[in-house]
Amino acid sequence: MTVNRRSRSSPGDRELRLWKVGRALTVTFAAAVLAAGGVFYGLVYLLGFQEIGNTRKLDAKTLFDLVKLSFGVVAGAGALVALVVAYRRQRVDEAGAHREATRLHTERFTQAVEQLGSNSPAVQLGGVHALAGLADDAPNQALRQTCIDVLCAYLQLPFTPDPGEDPAHQEAHHRYLASRKVRHTILRLIGDHYRRPQGTYGSWQGCDLDLTDVTVDGSMDFRGATFSSGTVSFAGARFSKGTMSFAGAQFSGAEVSFRDARFSGSRVSFGSARFTDGQVSFRGATFFGGNVDFGAVFSGNGVSFRGSTFLGGQVSFASATGPAPPGLLDAVGTASVTVALSSGWMPESE
Repeated sequence: MTVNRRSRSSPGDRELRLWKVGRALTVTFAAAVLAAGGVFYGLVYLLGFQEIGNTRKLDAKTLFDLVKLSFGVVAGAGALVALVVAYRRQRVDEAGAHREATRLHTERFTQAVEQLGSNSPAVQLGGVHALAGLADDAPNQALRQTCIDVLCAYLQLPFTPDPGEDPAHQEAHHRYLASRKVRHTILRLIGDHYRRPQGTYGSWQGCDLDLTDVTVDGSMDFRGATFSSGTVSFAGARFSKGTMSFAGAQFSGAEVSFRDARFSGSRVSFGSARFTDGQVSFRGATFFGGNVDFGAVFSGNGVSFRGSTFLGGQVSFASATGPAPPGLLDAVGTASVTVALSSGWMPESE
């Protein structure tokens, strides 16, 4: 599956645009005059004055009132100038603060990526946690997404399989275990951040997650995670060991793909997960030799098992509720292994 990146922007992403002082003051004065005139004529209308009497003599009191009015206009004009200048200063300060935050983020990002590329597993782990922290502190969504993309890209890098515990390959075995620790730490951090409510500090909900073609040879915990928006791809992933849990997860708007994924020798749980909205595709997925529990709630129409294959292991939909997802009964009807189905679901004959 090709991950489509959505265009994201925030006020801080845009270049600071301010009117020239003369134009800003002119518009401000014009708006003030219009507002004052509107208020004046509104009051005149409300008070019921139809006409104003003419006087031929300008007495001292009237002259004094006009002087006070003139000074009031001058004071108001000065207040307007101060307001415009203060507004511009505030905008410039905010833009400067944003640029400084972006600069510091970039410096920290560069250091974290260098750590992740180190040959030392301990330094790599430091880089993983640094990037996760940077994603939490990112001043805008685009920079947060960049940090997540780097972590996902590390998981997609090829690695040497485990040579076994033969003493002759002890050094290679230790390197594999160290690399495995780094990869599993990234998966754990991703799961932790997807469990945090959207809009709260440290939540990555709504971000894109590209785990296309990754190999998961250990536990991956997405219990209670929420996929409400964004694009999440496990397309072509290989789940070979450990436990992958989406128990209690909410699929309510995101585009999630397990297209052509292979579940072999692992325990997979979607128990109590809720598929209510969005698109979740298991098209072309293969379930072989593992233990898979799909005791989920299917209340939407976005889940698809078209082209999926059940070759072995134990697959259970016995506790699932809602209508059978498209393609599931066809796959079960041609499966070479018994699949436990929910009451009322009947596979179609060949």
